[in-house]
Amino acid sequence: MTFISKRVGAGALAAAIFATSFGTALSGAVAQDQAEQDMLETAQTDMDNTQAPAPASEEPQVRFVMNEVVQDLPAQPEETDLNASDAASLRELVGQVDTSGELSRDMMCLAQAVYFESRGEPLDGQLAVARVVINRAESSTFPDDYCSVVTQRAQFSFVRGGQIPAPNRNSAAWTRAKAIARIAHRDLWESPAHDALYFHATYVRPRWAGRMTARATIENHVFYR
Repeated sequence: MTFISKRVGAGALAAAIFATSFGTALSGAVAQDQAEQDMLETAQTDMDNTQAPAPASEEPQVRFVMNEVVQDLPAQPEETDLNASDAASLRELVGQVDTSGELSRDMMCLAQAVYFESRGEPLDGQLAVARVVINRAESSTFPDDYCSVVTQRAQFSFVRGGQIPAPNRNSAAWTRAKAIARIAHRDLWESPAHDALYFHATYVRPRWAGRMTARATIENHVFYR
């Protein structure tokens, strides 16, 4: 009996030790699982806070405009309104034109044609030269813009190799040429050579002149259609 009691006692002791150890291990595992679950929940909460969309009230509002919004562009100097009816003469109108602004490329070419071809002519003659350039640009027979008309090969003697020389920008003649170019471009003053396409100096007689109809003779130039 003593031997059996010892075996029973030893078995009970072993069982107690195993139960205690297993219980401790099980408690640790449960505690670890709980800690990992808490960490996952915390991480998920942080992620939710980071990726959560902004409230609807904070989203940008989209507005639709029913009508067109048009912004006026500043007028170019040559497009500035001029009133020819207030001028008693072409000279007076030339004096009213503001020539301080920059010219567009096309208007520059037109003013250069007036300057180099007719700066020594009366204002009517300068206006007629400008009209020839403009009429050519509007004709299907010639190029479509002022610069191309002026630089067209063998048309204007002051052009060399397709290049227009620079005028004396500080001269009164250049100021008048710019004014005449703007007046002609806006058709603010009637020219005797209003529909002319050609002109030549009075001291020459080109062969093509015999096939044309003379429109006007102004000082040293004859204008034709």
